[in-house]
Amino acid sequence: QVQLVESGGGLVQPGGSLRLSCAASGSIFSINSMGWYRQAPGNERELVATITSGGYTTYADSVKGRFTISRDNAKNTVYLQMNSLKPDDTAVYYCYADDLRLRDRRYLRVWGQGTLVTVSS
Repeated sequence: QVQLVESGGGLVQPGGSLRLSCAASGSIFSINSMGWYRQAPGNERELVATITSGGYTTYADSVKGRFTISRDNAKNTVYLQMNSLKPDDTAVYYCYADDLRLRDRRYLRVWGQGTLVTVSS
């Protein structure tokens, strides 16, 4: 069994910061890329940031310079540091893990359950 468990969402004022965490549990051998999507009400799911196992990162234009993705491979955990938050950042944030390998099984993509981030005064 594999799970991605997210934490760190909540309510924050515009200009504030939040840090999301996503930990993969299970007898994990390796994970390729990890990252974050978000989905605001009435909108499609949007890719926010990705990070490879080697640390290469990509960001959506809307978050460049404000968000930072990082990961701890030893803990199978990915983080999203969000600074200078705007009301437009309000969404449910979902983490994912690609090419997750156990000793006897491989998952192409595993999703977290989502965590709500609300940016409002």
